[in-house]
Amino acid sequence: MKQAQHTLTVPTRGAGLYDFTDAVRDFVRQRGIENGLVTCFIRHTSASLVIQENADPDVLTDMQDFFAHLATHGMNYRHTAEGPDDMPSHIRAALTQTSIGIPLQHGRLALGTWQGIYVFEHRDAPHKREVMLHVIGE
Repeated sequence: MKQAQHTLTVPTRGAGLYDFTDAVRDFVRQRGIENGLVTCFIRHTSASLVIQENADPDVLTDMQDFFAHLATHGMNYRHTAEGPDDMPSHIRAALTQTSIGIPLQHGRLALGTWQGIYVFEHRDAPHKREVMLHVIGE
């Protein structure tokens, strides 16, 4: 059984979904593990991870719009020390995921045809988000 870890930095330009599937594929390919599991873990509380459609960009826009509607700016939040977009970002992150596990088959991510792996940035300003990768298998 082999395993490896790596930390990716995913730059964002503000709220939105940022595809980093190719970086995960490269990491797995370089480790030479044929069958196993890769875990992606984001080290932040105001951004999250999602697996989502990577063919029609309207899906990503609709997702962003829905979450913006669900956890809006301007509510009477107690936590305001980091700006008006911070507490809605924490709520959106709590409703999504901080960790995703993806099976490996024959050295490849077992994603569906239209699936991609995204950092879901919930803050308005640009950030550099750290995503830890861990692969284990044979």
